[in-house]
Amino acid sequence: MATLPVRPLVPRFVGRDNVRKRLAPLEGEVGRTTYADGAVRIEAAEETIVVRPPFGLAHEGEYKSVQLEPLFDALAADHVVAALLVRLGGYVVGVFDGERLVASKVGSRFVKGRHKKGGSSANRFRRRRDEQARALIEEAAEVAVRVLEPWRERVEFVALGGDRRAVDQVLAARPELGWLAGRALPRFFSVPEPRQRELERLPYELYAAELS
Repeated sequence: MATLPVRPLVPRFVGRDNVRKRLAPLEGEVGRTTYADGAVRIEAAEETIVVRPPFGLAHEGEYKSVQLEPLFDALAADHVVAALLVRLGGYVVGVFDGERLVASKVGSRFVKGRHKKGGSSANRFRRRRDEQARALIEEAAEVAVRVLEPWRERVEFVALGGDRRAVDQVLAARPELGWLAGRALPRFFSVPEPRQRELERLPYELYAAELS
C-alpha cells in the first residue's frame, strides 16, 4: 500500500474529546496503525495522521487496520498535574486531579516595563525594575512551595508556562522546587497573563493531543 503524505492539521493541539470524535469513524478501516515512541501513526484510506498524547503512550505495536483503542485509553486516563505559570507581573500555582482544580493560588506584583532612555535615570529605573522582578520571583517560589509540597508524592506531571526565564528563576529560587523540572511535560504552555481564568482553562490544554 502506498504511503500517503502526512498533512499538518489545525489546530496543532486538539482536546482529547475532540480527538476521539475526529478519529472514531476511522476505527476498523483498512490501513496501517503503528504505535511507537509515544505516538501513533494512523494511515487510513484518505489520510495519514500522527497523534502524540500529552502524557505519553506506552503501547507499541503495528496493525494492518486502523486500531484506536490503545490511543483512546491513553487519552482518557486522568492524572494528577501540578501547574506553575509565571510572567513578570503575576503567577499562578495549582494542582489538578484529572480536570478538577484541587489547590491553587494566584498572585501579582507590579513590575515596571523597560526604560527606553539612557543615562543615570535609566540605571535607577533598571535597578528598581530588577528589585520588583526579584520580589515577584521570590514570592512566586514561596507560594509554589506552600501549595505544591503537600501534593508532591501524588503529582505525576508538571505543567510549566508563561515566560521561560521567569519560570526558570522561580524553580531556581527554592531548592524545594527542584523536583518540578524532573516531572515537567515537554510542552511549555503559552499564557498571556497568569490569572485564575487561565488556570481554569488549563485542563483543556493539558489533555490536548498533538496532531500532525
